[in-house]
Amino acid sequence: MKKRSLRIWLGTAAVVVGVVLIVVCWRVLTAQYSVAGLHPKVAQAKEQLIENCRKRGIHIQITEGFRSFAKQDQLYAKGRTEPGRVVTYAQGGESYHNYGLAVDFALYDPKRKRLSWDVEKDGNGNGVPDWEEVVQEAKALGFAWGGDWKGFKDYPHLEMTFGQSIVELMLANRWREWMGW
Repeated sequence: MKKRSLRIWLGTAAVVVGVVLIVVCWRVLTAQYSVAGLHPKVAQAKEQLIENCRKRGIHIQITEGFRSFAKQDQLYAKGRTEPGRVVTYAQGGESYHNYGLAVDFALYDPKRKRLSWDVEKDGNGNGVPDWEEVVQEAKALGFAWGGDWKGFKDYPHLEMTFGQSIVELMLANRWREWMGW
């Protein structure tokens, strides 16, 4: 009787593992990303964000969008093997920027022609920090905000992951490279 129970348990476990593998493979094969620039939906939402903020009297500038793996590695080196302070905890392939799914922004003062990362600034004078208004607009468009992260806060960072993890994107990218797609 014990052998039969073990066979049933092993058979069930094999089915579960098989289903999990099929789901993971499907997610890898259908991953939405770009290694040539911003994903079209992210690019469209970025432009809409700029326009929505302008209507509120807030000017923003996108300071970073798509970022190559090599550039990501250069940023990762800062504060480690290169001079400066640490600016990221993600190496090449570990950032949504590397897949065209993230942008960074700053407030822009058109009169002074300067960027600002002052999260308390209320340039339009409505009693609400401009940064907070930008984040509200971004979230309404479907972006997730790096300021909501537990631990390391990345206030300029906005991303649309489409439910995909970095691991899934890395696997999909490796698969597509291997297949020559």
